[in-house]
Amino acid sequence: MGSLTFFKKYKNAFFLLLLCSGPAWADRPGAGKPEARQPADTLALTLDDAIATALKNSYEIEIAKNNVEATTILNNYGVAGGLPTVAINATNTEQITQVNQKLNDGTEINRNAAAGNNTQANLAVGMLLYNGKRVVATKKRLAELQYQSSEVLNSQIQNTIALVMTSYYDVVRQLSYLNTIRTSIIASEKRLEILRVRKEAGMANNADIFQAEIDLNTLNQTLVNQQMVAQVAKTELLRTLTVDPKLPVTVKDTIAVENNLQLASVLDRLAANADIKAADHQVRINELIVKETAALRYPTVRFNAAYNYTRNQTAAGFTLLNRVAGPQAGLSLAIPIYSGSAFKRQKQAAEIDVKTADLQKNTLLRDYNAAAVKMYQTYQSSIEQLENQKKNYALSRQLLDLTLQRFELIQATIIDVREAQRSFEDAGYRLINLNYAAKAAEIELKRLSNTLQ
Repeated sequence: MGSLTFFKKYKNAFFLLLLCSGPAWADRPGAGKPEARQPADTLALTLDDAIATALKNSYEIEIAKNNVEATTILNNYGVAGGLPTVAINATNTEQITQVNQKLNDGTEINRNAAAGNNTQANLAVGMLLYNGKRVVATKKRLAELQYQSSEVLNSQIQNTIALVMTSYYDVVRQLSYLNTIRTSIIASEKRLEILRVRKEAGMANNADIFQAEIDLNTLNQTLVNQQMVAQVAKTELLRTLTVDPKLPVTVKDTIAVENNLQLASVLDRLAANADIKAADHQVRINELIVKETAALRYPTVRFNAAYNYTRNQTAAGFTLLNRVAGPQAGLSLAIPIYSGSAFKRQKQAAEIDVKTADLQKNTLLRDYNAAAVKMYQTYQSSIEQLENQKKNYALSRQLLDLTLQRFELIQATIIDVREAQRSFEDAGYRLINLNYAAKAAEIELKRLSNTLQ
């Protein structure tokens, strides 16, 4: 099987493995090396730099921060309706009237277009004394909304870190593919060089040279395709960082996999996952809405006080000027007697919402438990295969070198060299993807357990 055929055959599997798992490849010599020549203004990017840039530039994090700020502002007794209200009201009315009055002493007053003025102003103060503890429930609900928005922000930060790490290590993976292809190209060039020397000595034919040239051209085309894939991976990384996607970037890194994660510790920490904590807050929010709705059926007592000023003036009539000013105070009581069962039905609907929120939380916990178990299985399987695959890769590299030496000494055939190349490429691709899968699984397990740093 030629290199291009192998690459095409396994490419979909590699991307599927990416979706199901994650990254890693630390032990290959030269893993993650960029191309030999880079522009002078190329950005050299480390993982810490990438995460810091993403956390600074992420629009999603900024939106979550704005939500936290908004809910923090709204978490106030005044918004809940528990603080006094003060208002100044004023009106001034100019009027023209026709006056026709007869007094009991026989006096008659007739006046057309008599000017009049009415001025009213008051300073009103209101204070809620009791409404079935609805204010208390509302204030607690506003606090829960603030806590929930903080958890949503934490979740977005964890998701952003995980996305950046996965994208970053995908770039390392794609660059590692390039190293495997380049090593195979060197072997093909060596094979072609040996065949040309043999032909000059009359010990090789054109068919062998043509086949060697075809294999070399195929590998060069595979290299070009892989360079395009690596560039796309870099562009995706820059997108997650919210920077110019055309910015030249180099990544010099390897993928180190932690091999000490335990499933029990991950499952124990699932309750600390920000999404699950946010879902738990939603249950409490809905419970408080039930209390708020139930309070609508209780009496409301308010204390009201005001200072009033009234002035009426007319150009004609029995009363030419009337001015009244003074304070007032009192209590108001409102008792809901019948509302068409609206409040009762609203409470019943709110109780159903509590059950729904609790079910949604349990569903999320169930799915995260299953995701953690599946991801740990991927992680453990990849770790178990890594050591064996490292040995296979080292052996395949030695086999390729040895076969080329034997081919140069006319002790091996072209087929032997091609098989050695194919074994080397297969081993290289498998090692790269096993490391990547293990690393991505590690990242996802840490995200689920809220331990990404």
